[in-house]
Amino acid sequence: MKRALIVIDVQESFRQRPNWAEISNPDVVGKVNQLVDMSRDAGDLVVWVLHSEPGSGDVFDPALGHVRLIDGLKPLDDEPILTKTSHNAFTTTNLQQTLTTRGVQELLISGIRTEQCCETTARVGSDLGFDMTFVTDATATTPLPHWRTGKVLGVEEIIERTEYVLAGRFARISDVATLTGS
Repeated sequence: MKRALIVIDVQESFRQRPNWAEISNPDVVGKVNQLVDMSRDAGDLVVWVLHSEPGSGDVFDPALGHVRLIDGLKPLDDEPILTKTSHNAFTTTNLQQTLTTRGVQELLISGIRTEQCCETTARVGSDLGFDMTFVTDATATTPLPHWRTGKVLGVEEIIERTEYVLAGRFARISDVATLTGS
């Protein structure tokens, strides 16, 4: 096994936020499922990652019950489900060990918050020596207000910026159709 699909934070927590209606990719679950089917058919590893903020009292607090995959995503019994408390999928999990013990060298990145957890995971994975492919249309984000001015960066701008900073430095940029041949 040389490749793994990493599915990051495609979880109910995000659907509980008021800005879910502004999500860049309402079909993120469908796109992720296409990659899951392709990966399973190829014998690749699929790793599911959830974000948790215990004791926070917000939608990422596991006590509220939203730290679970969005309906329509179905891990197999032998597919790891990791819970992280950092922005990237490596720092607070055993993801690196899981991948290296299975001989994985290439990662496909998908999930929610294109510019945050997905991009950060791609950067860290690259730094750790993995060959990274960022599957942009299998990620999703919402508009992002500037912390000081309040100016809002739209989803298209966020996605474009993410591709600019990753391409040729940290990851190849691809899409579901290219990878699946559909």
